[in-house]
Amino acid sequence: MTSYRRNLVPGGSYFFTLAIADRQSDLLVRHADTLKQAIHVEKQQHPFSVLALVILPDHLHAIWRLPEGDCDYSNRWRRIKSAFSRALPKDEDLSQSRAQKGERGIWQRRFWEHTLRDEHDMQVHCDYIHFNPVKHGHAGRVVDWPHSTFHAYVERGVYLPDWGGTDASIDGDD
Repeated sequence: MTSYRRNLVPGGSYFFTLAIADRQSDLLVRHADTLKQAIHVEKQQHPFSVLALVILPDHLHAIWRLPEGDCDYSNRWRRIKSAFSRALPKDEDLSQSRAQKGERGIWQRRFWEHTLRDEHDMQVHCDYIHFNPVKHGHAGRVVDWPHSTFHAYVERGVYLPDWGGTDASIDGDD
């Protein structure tokens, strides 16, 4: 079995990227409320803070802060992915490997994680998350994308509503 090295910082803040198996699908936005509910239930059972989130058709980005002394983000994501998958009808194509393991085939098996080092790193990743719908051509302006914490940031005065229009650029790749 492959061993993955994860940086585990109790009480840390992390940036995540998770993708579905079919990168041509719009599954996540079609079922955004189901995904948000799975995250909400997990937060109730195993507390953490969602500092930023964007749900795109085929992947999502999130920033979480875990409670003091806790670094178990992997099991939280496993439970969220599992709850989301169980809530959907079983109509996806399954590889033989996934079928043998009892997997659904909705999500890519792994996810990408980055431990945020400081407030600057946090801000860069928040900007990246909120600009992502424009970067991928899903919206002309950040404010036009409904599946994002950007709107809560505008309400708190962190961003102006016109931040990140089509003439803006944020460096970075998925």
